[in-house]
Amino acid sequence: MEQYENIYDKIQELLGDIPGNLSILEQQIDADVQLEYYEYSKKLNNHFNPQEILRKRESIFRHDFPIEDKKKMMVRLASIDSIEAYRTLEKYNKNGSDQLKDWAALAMQECKLLLESKLLDESQVLISTGLGGKGLKLRYFTVLLSTSEQPYSAFQKKLITNETRFAIKRSGGETEKVRFNREICTILSIIPLKIPIQALFDGVIQECNQYGNFIKPDYIITNVRIICNREIREMAQRSRIKTKPG
Repeated sequence: MEQYENIYDKIQELLGDIPGNLSILEQQIDADVQLEYYEYSKKLNNHFNPQEILRKRESIFRHDFPIEDKKKMMVRLASIDSIEAYRTLEKYNKNGSDQLKDWAALAMQECKLLLESKLLDESQVLISTGLGGKGLKLRYFTVLLSTSEQPYSAFQKKLITNETRFAIKRSGGETEKVRFNREICTILSIIPLKIPIQALFDGVIQECNQYGNFIKPDYIITNVRIICNREIREMAQRSRIKTKPG
């Protein structure tokens, strides 16, 4: 595994001490959608009448209102420090079309930060990843690969599960899922921002490998998206980590 850059250290490098006005986007939203939203927002002309946008805000719920116009309206609403704008985006995020729910969630979060900045009289900092998070914790997807071409044994599965849950709980995090597919173990977890994630999983592997060195020291970890087993095997092959094809 390539050296994983700890996000907490990176934030300290950029901002100094971790600010109390830090927020993490909780929803799991595809990174490409996030990039599209922020690029769209950046390019959109800022010359508009906020009152006119608020007056027409219910248009985003109309089925005959074009998708592109809905996107534009949401981005406009996100830039207005108004409770009406926030509640409209919140309503769409809960009850609107699935096609634009992620877009609405991003707009709602942006509007929320704008309102908080105005009320608290200080800028708010948002961390957004593809897998989202909770509070000041980020969600990670981790893959542990067996050193053999054989599936993990029942004992090995139990050991990995127990050691993972123990280490993550001790760090103040939560283990959401531990799954096995032949030689692949995938872990979905929520870890506090300040915890060095690589050190945590290095420790899990070290503890487990006292019972036979059955986990490869090279592993995959990401907070961008969940990776399917087929892609994991392809990544492993490209990295010269031999795994048995499914």
